[in-house]
Amino acid sequence: MKVKMEIGIPEKNRKDTAKGLSHVLSDTFTLYLKTHHFHWNVTGPMFQTLHLMFETQYNELWLAVDLVAERIRALGEFAPGTYTEFIRLAAIPEDKGIPKDTDMIRELVKGHESMAKSCREVFAVAEKGDDQSTMDMLTNRMTTHEKTAWMLRSLLEKTGG
Repeated sequence: MKVKMEIGIPEKNRKDTAKGLSHVLSDTFTLYLKTHHFHWNVTGPMFQTLHLMFETQYNELWLAVDLVAERIRALGEFAPGTYTEFIRLAAIPEDKGIPKDTDMIRELVKGHESMAKSCREVFAVAEKGDDQSTMDMLTNRMTTHEKTAWMLRSLLEKTGG
C-alpha cells in the first residue's frame, strides 16, 4: 500500500518532474559509461592529461547518478535502473568503437552540452510544480556540465603561437 505523500508539490507535478528526471538519470548514466570507457581506452600524446581528466569526470557523474535517482524516489516514483530502460530513455548515444583522443573530447563535449540542455528542460517542469529541491539540484548539474564542456572544449582550441 502506497502511503499518501504531502510535500507541497501536487502529484501530477511530482510525476512530470520524475519523468523528466528519469531522462536526466539515463543520460547521466550513459555519459558516465562513455567517460569511463574513454578513460580506459584513451591513447595518444594527451594520454596522461585525458586519462586523469576523464577519471575525475566519471567519478563526478557516478555520484550524480545517485543524486538524481534519489530525487526521483523522494518525489514518490521509481527510478529506472536497467540498461534496457537507460537505452530507451537516453538521448546521448552509446559509443561505437574506440575513437581517437580528440574525437573522445568532442563526444564528451556534446554529451555535457546535451546534459545542460536536458537539465534546463526539466528545470522548467520542476518550476511549474514549485519544486525548489529539484530546481536546486538541476542548477548544480547544469553548472557542472557547462563547466566540464568548457574545459573539454579548451583542449580542442588552437593557440595563436
